[in-house]
Amino acid sequence: MAQFDNLQKQQYINIETFRKSGEGVRTPVWFVQEGEVVYVHTIADSGKVKRIRRESNVNIAPCKMDGTVVGDWVPASARELFDEESNQKVDKLLDKKYGLMKKLFGFSLSKKKTKHTVLEIKSNK
Repeated sequence: MAQFDNLQKQQYINIETFRKSGEGVRTPVWFVQEGEVVYVHTIADSGKVKRIRRESNVNIAPCKMDGTVVGDWVPASARELFDEESNQKVDKLLDKKYGLMKKLFGFSLSKKKTKHTVLEIKSNK
């Protein structure tokens, strides 16, 4: 069984990152999956990205929009991707998955001029 099978047909994952103290911080996010790799497109200076830069070990689980977990947690590793090719690929996959909602959300973010990044998440198992 593939480690991320529980993410099939899900709209959100809850990603748990860790503070210096070891305390977990859970954040629901949109995601796309390509084989055994999960991608998240997010704001580059967000707390979750800062925590991942320091500690790559994360946990992910399928969830509802409000973060309520609806499946099993999977231990994983996350890293930030800096290349434009990955950014464009993930953006297109998100467009395909989320359609109009993604376009509306992306438009509102573009007004804020925030820098974005891509997180690549792979199972630790």
